Amino acid sequence: MSAIVHHDVVLRPQLATLRLLGSALTAFGVFLSGFVISEPAPYELVMVVLVAISFLCGLKISRSVAPLLALLLLFNVGGIFSLTVMSDLNDGPMYLAVSLFLALTSVFYAAAIEENPSRLRLLFKAWVAAAVITSALGILGYFQAVPGFEVFTLYDRAKGAFQDPNVFGPFLIAPALYLMHGLLNDKISRSPLKVAGLLVIALGVFLSFSRAAWALFLFSACALVFIMLLKERTGAFRLKILVLSLAAVLILVAALIGALQSEKVSNLFSSRAQLEQDYDAGHLGRFDRHRIGFLMSMEAPLGIGPMVFSQIFPEDEHNIWLKSLTTYGWLGFVTYVSMMIWTLSMGFRNMLRNRPWQPYLMIAWIVIVGHVVIGNVIDTDHWRHFYLLLGIIWGCGALENRHQKTVRQ
Repeated sequence: MSAIVHHDVVLRPQLATLRLLGSALTAFGVFLSGFVISEPAPYELVMVVLVAISFLCGLKISRSVAPLLALLLLFNVGGIFSLTVMSDLNDGPMYLAVSLFLALTSVFYAAAIEENPSRLRLLFKAWVAAAVITSALGILGYFQAVPGFEVFTLYDRAKGAFQDPNVFGPFLIAPALYLMHGLLNDKISRSPLKVAGLLVIALGVFLSFSRAAWALFLFSACALVFIMLLKERTGAFRLKILVLSLAAVLILVAALIGALQSEKVSNLFSSRAQLEQDYDAGHLGRFDRHRIGFLMSMEAPLGIGPMVFSQIFPEDEHNIWLKSLTTYGWLGFVTYVSMMIWTLSMGFRNMLRNRPWQPYLMIAWIVIVGHVVIGNVIDTDHWRHFYLLLGIIWGCGALENRHQKTVRQ
């Protein structure tokens, strides 16, 4: 008996060390998600190894996280069925392999958060660091401040260390909200670094010239302030939030006015600020493709296969609902809709409860609501940070379930 006790005592420090290492590697993986210039990116290489080793070393998928795994697997089964209707597979299997990998990362994040809630803080700090660095790269490249940094721009738009400005911009929103929450919730003396980081990220969002990112940033910031006002009922705290929010708006407006002094920025802004672009309307424009694609999908229950839509029409679907129909079939579409309803309702139920993980859940929930909305005009299927947001919400949901179980007991 004493030998067994001694063995457990020896193992505890080793287990603690392994968990600490796992937390550090998980945060490193989140950091790498901000640098996806080419594929496979370092993020894929690190996360494949990390996910495999973590589950082999005993990371458990609880009953609270299992539904997410089931939904994501069912979603990808729909994608496998869609391969059967393709005359030429081309890159279809690889596309679905990436989909399955991202699904597993989402489940991994949820399980890792449930195992150790303190990882949430590490994940968001790593996300902020990646956002500030990739934003700085995009800003320097946009203004050609450093020779060779033009690689961080595309079509006169900042894209940071991403392949597409339309992914770069939305990636920055959650870190921006995290800094905003810190500004509104912490002491003013701790604010200078947060203000600097937020300004860099906000300028990165602006210079991405992604209308979806602009709308997402505005919606998320307003939603964050509204929910914090709803949650904190003391007059002094509400006054602080209102004053700081007004100051933040003034600073961002001043920064925007300063950026618009550049003729290059001003011209592109006036063009991108229009609600409807030339490629949105007209024959086979974005909205016309949506209409035709949905009608076509009604006759294709198994879908048409990954990346086949762009072979039929001038561009991709640019709509996550249509994408789920064409690439994952009716099964994938129903599963995706069910997963989003489940995710949003679960997050909404738990969002205002006073828990240590509440701020992280609130930020993730706000941003994923925004992603669901912009999914009507953009394809979020393979966005790495979208699966991270899913994992955060489900991980926090698992923590809440465990908390409720403990209270009942």
